[in-house]
Amino acid sequence: MAGKRKVGNLLGLAVLSYLVRRPAHAYELSRMLREHGDARSIKFNHGSLYMVVGQLAKAGFIAEHGTSREGSRPERTTYALTDAGRAELRDWMRELVAEPKHEYPHFVAALSLIAALPPDEVLALLADRLARLAEQRAAIAALVEGGDVHPLFLVEEEYRLALLDAEAAFVRGFVDRIQDPEHGWGPLWAKFHQEGT
Repeated sequence: MAGKRKVGNLLGLAVLSYLVRRPAHAYELSRMLREHGDARSIKFNHGSLYMVVGQLAKAGFIAEHGTSREGSRPERTTYALTDAGRAELRDWMRELVAEPKHEYPHFVAALSLIAALPPDEVLALLADRLARLAEQRAAIAALVEGGDVHPLFLVEEEYRLALLDAEAAFVRGFVDRIQDPEHGWGPLWAKFHQEGT
């Protein structure tokens, strides 16, 4: 895709993906996103979902399909995917799968500024991080191994496991480097901070 997308919020991509199956209203889309665990991958709330639905409609990717009312609930507008929406979904997915993007994770930002903390404190914080990574890994592994879901629908969880494993290995290696008696960064940190006073 050359240029900026008309709707760049990943929640919009999820909406397009669910509307491939059948027309739906925003409340239904919210329920499906939650039931399928997509809230673990895409941040959203009801307000942001309604906003994205409006943006997709304005861009011509979805169109009103009808309205319905159940009991005393308010009338709901059902949306269907347009041909332009199908094309946008395919193009967007191809871009996300094929093209690596530079992201700005919080931990990377912290690592770039890590010398602001003393080595002993960093070691304690990294030990805490390793414990939390292990907890997250156990929870995700239980989800992957314990479900009756086809593995295709858990591939993002398998990816999360691989990332957690890689991060834990990095943190353990970083701890070793900090503690290395010959090349550790304790003396360098002390010198750096003495010069700054």
